[in-house]
Amino acid sequence: MLDWENLHCFAAFARHRSLSAAARELNVEHATVSRRIAALEHELKLKLVDRRARAYYLTADGERIAAMAQRMQEEVFAVERAAQAGQELLKGEISISAPPVMTAWLIAPRLHEFQQQHPGIRLRLITETRIASLPRREADLAIRLSRPTEPDLVARKIGLLNFWLYGAKDYLDTHEPRTRGFLAYDDSMELSEQQQWLRGLLGGRPLVMQSNSLEVQYQAARHGAGVINLPFFVGDYDARLSRIEDEEYVPLVREVWLAVHSDLRHVPIVRVVMPFITACLREGLGIDDAEAGSIAAP
Repeated sequence: MLDWENLHCFAAFARHRSLSAAARELNVEHATVSRRIAALEHELKLKLVDRRARAYYLTADGERIAAMAQRMQEEVFAVERAAQAGQELLKGEISISAPPVMTAWLIAPRLHEFQQQHPGIRLRLITETRIASLPRREADLAIRLSRPTEPDLVARKIGLLNFWLYGAKDYLDTHEPRTRGFLAYDDSMELSEQQQWLRGLLGGRPLVMQSNSLEVQYQAARHGAGVINLPFFVGDYDARLSRIEDEEYVPLVREVWLAVHSDLRHVPIVRVVMPFITACLREGLGIDDAEAGSIAAP
């Protein structure tokens, strides 16, 4: 009998093509993934990876086994979803993947309300900038800033979110527009719409700091380090910051969606959590019921 954990680790590596990324997904050490892959090779008596100085590469046998492992894992996820769908009690844990800033500003402040109403339900909030996979059970619900496209998901459009430029009042008073520096994400978020929008506004002005954390950028901006791109529900309500109203640009507008796997949409615990998350987002974004969309397939 094969050790499933060995196959599980190998499947994660094959999906990411990176030992470190697989380790992050599995919440284990880098060396554990490497050791598990070696153990699987010993079990199968096949060479699955070509070990080079800086990276592992799948062999032809590795590609073939990885495809099988992925299908097996998808079946395991389907079994887990079926088991969860069969639960009738409003008790247990449900995981929610959301952008960090929305979690901190719109959901976390209202958690006490939910806990009082549903003490048997634990919410696990996943605040990563990467998109968590619902089909792979990395999360049960997900808040996205674009319409989900994965198969077997259903999603509701919550509304629209405006991003504006902000700066500390003293900073804006002492720096002419052409001399202002900008704060931005680092290369890990280079392809995000927020980053691309901000780069389009630089006009030769410098990026004075980059960070993968919006919270770090935000604190730097509050203390006069430069101009930052923020969602309005943060920037408009900070007395230290001023919105930059300028005819040279219009705000970045992104759609906010709440998604769930179709296997879970009728699970009692999900049916309780989804309205709570929806209410948090609508209130924080200033959206009434008429503006919000209905559940639909991607």
